[in-house]
Amino acid sequence: MNDDIPFDKSFALTPNQVQDVAPGVRAIAADNPGPFTFKGTVSYIIGRDQVAIIDPGPDDASHVAALLEAVRGETVTHIFVTHTHRDHSPAAAMVKAATGAIVLAQGPHRLARPLHTSEVRRLDASADLGFRPDVALVDGETVHGQGWTLEAVTTPGHTANHMAFAFKEANLLMAWSTTIGAPPDGAMTDYMASLHKLARRSEPLYLSGHGAPVRDAPRYVQYLIRHRQAREGSILHRLAKGEADIPTIVRAVYIGLDPRLAGAAALSVFAHLEELVARGAVITEGSPSIAGRYRLA
Repeated sequence: MNDDIPFDKSFALTPNQVQDVAPGVRAIAADNPGPFTFKGTVSYIIGRDQVAIIDPGPDDASHVAALLEAVRGETVTHIFVTHTHRDHSPAAAMVKAATGAIVLAQGPHRLARPLHTSEVRRLDASADLGFRPDVALVDGETVHGQGWTLEAVTTPGHTANHMAFAFKEANLLMAWSTTIGAPPDGAMTDYMASLHKLARRSEPLYLSGHGAPVRDAPRYVQYLIRHRQAREGSILHRLAKGEADIPTIVRAVYIGLDPRLAGAAALSVFAHLEELVARGAVITEGSPSIAGRYRLA
């Protein structure tokens, strides 16, 4: 099977306009399109009258105003945050100030592993380092509201604190992100474990943090697993030809890459290499690094 992910590039949401997307779920897209956010970060409103908001979005007054307008006359009781990237969590403070709702998440931003000697935190600019939830959720914990129940599902990999939410009454998974993270904020080992964890679940529909709903979700997760396995195979195939640095590997395995995504591709390759070094399949001098050179063991 082709290892390309069947990503639905349709997107029916107009920025800052509310739309029903599933039973009991409304969506509002922030006006922050880009190579990493697709058409924009999607915020979700769960329930009616007494509602929850999932991922209130970036520090954007117009998006916060649109969210608050969408729930005019209703009571926001809970704000859930999937992870602490600046396109998902910063608006939580503004929505909390306006509504008095409690903020729930897995926890503050953290690294997937300790920094290596001389390593820097490469993704601080994208991380909401000041975020602190009112309530820290653990895997499998359930939160109840008026007409809705959300189960916390820890899914690290994109970030160490990534969490999706299963909307039990609608049998769907909320705000899953398919994009992997980069060391040290995320880890390939965690990401693959999260994919296999999701593969054991039965929800047929995922509502994405970016993009259209993911239908036939269990099959889609299998695509993601095979895609990552194929990417690992391509990296090993390149290293079988000789030692290489990460830019060389990126040029070999990402054909026709959008130049704006070259940095992200390098970090993705780094995530794969870090796992391969840990497994003993690949070696490098010292700790794995973005600037290192790699060869087969």
